[in-house]
Amino acid sequence: MRTLQIINVRWFNATAWYGLYLGTLLQRAGHETRMIVMQNTPGALKAHEWGMQGVHMDLNTAHPFRLMRTYGQMHRLVTGFRPDVVNCHRGEGFMLWGLLKKQLAGGPYAFKLVRTRGDQRLPKNNAVNRWLHTDVADAVVATNSVMARHFTDVLHVPASKVHTIYGGVDADRFVFDPQGRERVRAEFGYGESDFVLGLLGRFDEVKGQKETIEAVAALRRQGMSNIRLMLLGFDSATPQSVVEGWMRDSGIEDISVITGKRDDVTACLSALDAGVVASKWSETIARAALEIMACARPLISTDVGVMPDLLEADAMFRPADVDALAQAIRRVASDAEYRSSLIEQQQSRIRSLTGQQFLDQTLSLYNSILRK
Repeated sequence: MRTLQIINVRWFNATAWYGLYLGTLLQRAGHETRMIVMQNTPGALKAHEWGMQGVHMDLNTAHPFRLMRTYGQMHRLVTGFRPDVVNCHRGEGFMLWGLLKKQLAGGPYAFKLVRTRGDQRLPKNNAVNRWLHTDVADAVVATNSVMARHFTDVLHVPASKVHTIYGGVDADRFVFDPQGRERVRAEFGYGESDFVLGLLGRFDEVKGQKETIEAVAALRRQGMSNIRLMLLGFDSATPQSVVEGWMRDSGIEDISVITGKRDDVTACLSALDAGVVASKWSETIARAALEIMACARPLISTDVGVMPDLLEADAMFRPADVDALAQAIRRVASDAEYRSSLIEQQQSRIRSLTGQQFLDQTLSLYNSILRK
């Protein structure tokens, strides 16, 4: 099978990761794959790093001349590469791929079109969106149940066309590493009695670093002297200096670390006693949550996006609620039976969320639309 994965994302976010990881899984399984990326973007660099062939296209432009040039480039690629499936992971350019599909329908260069929606924004209920998703696309992939229900209940896309496929995690790479745990805890000076809470994610308001810092500070004031905070993150929309200022102002600078970019993420996750997803919105794919769960660390989370699809209700709390977050941290830190139950539940769940499962579900969908 030949596929084009359209990943015209300006940054390397969860949507870009979902498409790129899927492309690498397809390629490794023997399915020839091309990545359509924006030139000089983190996604293009990551595609190269992962050994994938990236094709640069200006799908995000609104300039008529550039759009015509891009459309010609798309036509040449399809007639040369002859993909069986084109999978659009972003809305920009989806209309162009839909028009090209219509133009080539019934001929030797016809292809099937899939729209994967991993964006936090729900698509608008208008005539163009209803036409694109119902009449043009052969299938719509939602990365969480909220998005899937929006397509069927609001845009009235036939349920037979809507498929929920969660992202997968590399189960060979992300696995609890006892030696790595010992090494990283020694590096940061953690003792056996310290309870290390970790948040994995870029520095951005949406990820809830500020609320996590405030919750940890509240717990310390209440007498939890062994609490420690590890932020596995780096500069993004929020500069690291701002995050450091929050720590300093909250009085927890001495019990907190910022790891920056690390090559040993699995070891760092293994060093945690619990992970937290404190996002205030988004988490439509939740890559960080999958990696924490795969490393057998108990995870607590806000109930946003895909998280209710991944976790039991007693592992979740309200977003942007510092008191609720602090209570959730206290419970996971103080109740060993609760921690064990979270690990057991989440290890059971992660077995259906591996990269192999991700690939198998996607191939099943591709094959089903190719048979029609």
